[in-house]
Amino acid sequence: MEQEVIKELSTADLLDRLEDESKQLVKLRLNHAVSPLENPNKIRAYRKIIARIKTELRNRELVEQKTSDKK
Repeated sequence: MEQEVIKELSTADLLDRLEDESKQLVKLRLNHAVSPLENPNKIRAYRKIIARIKTELRNRELVEQKTSDKK
């Protein structure tokens, strides 16, 4: 998932997506522990997607906090 796509999503959509991606990551890790994945780089990709989503959520939180402080 590209950063531009993440920025276009609403905060509620991002939270839903974060939950889904986290569940997928757990499933991949469990599957990889039982039997090696065909492409273990998928685990890294999911971790990066989760990090991007968390970064965007934090940025939105800081912007919201900054605007509320000015009032």
